[in-house]
Amino acid sequence: MKKFIRRDPQHRDQVPFLQLLPNLVTLSGMCLGLTSIRFSMDGRYDGAALLLLLAALMDGLDGLLARRLNATSNFGAELDSLSDFLCFGVAPGLLIYRFFLEPSNNFGWIFVLVFAAACCLRLARFNVMRDENAAETSHHFLGVPAPAAAMLGLLPLFVSLAGVVDLRPVPHLVAFWLGFVGVLMISRLRTFSPKAMRIPRALVGLMMFATVVAVGLMFTRIWLLLTALDLIYLAMLGHAALQARRPGDE
Repeated sequence: MKKFIRRDPQHRDQVPFLQLLPNLVTLSGMCLGLTSIRFSMDGRYDGAALLLLLAALMDGLDGLLARRLNATSNFGAELDSLSDFLCFGVAPGLLIYRFFLEPSNNFGWIFVLVFAAACCLRLARFNVMRDENAAETSHHFLGVPAPAAAMLGLLPLFVSLAGVVDLRPVPHLVAFWLGFVGVLMISRLRTFSPKAMRIPRALVGLMMFATVVAVGLMFTRIWLLLTALDLIYLAMLGHAALQARRPGDE
């Protein structure tokens, strides 16, 4: 026997705030990406990079909130992809162009376009795969995710701001690096997903100590910290590539 529930006409067209919260976080991240572009145009490169870092944190937060609050929707997924393209495809490319590639003129701009196009293709592929085989892709990503690719694309900026080496005299090298990161985004390389990460018990203490060191560097040498994190992630990508090339692996 079906049970009919009478809806209150006063609440029929109302949406609970908690259901809307993930989308508000996504829009906030998009605003950070747009402001990063403005900072790049004004020559405030360190502020632009920090805003992109905050946008990446927002990108992780909105998905977490949507799952925890049971507020996932196709609308939210599409909004997230549009925000990701702006924050992690367009804004990093413009930042790198302004800081490094303007002296190279059209040559550097070509690789900015390659990076942005790769991000767009990667997000489109992710949307399709999310619907077709979500269970299979929940434990790994195909290609480097857009937020991680943005941080990798900004590695030359992190290195320069950290005082390790100034790469502005070699804009062509930076342009090739940006194009290489774009290739990583649309590659078939299986990269790890945070959902599938497992930490051996013997390394728990080391991870906690490393977290304390990272927090300390965040407030003292943040560009050096971001450089180190990028290099660690590159090492993990290299390990994943070697695993994929083993005989018998698909």
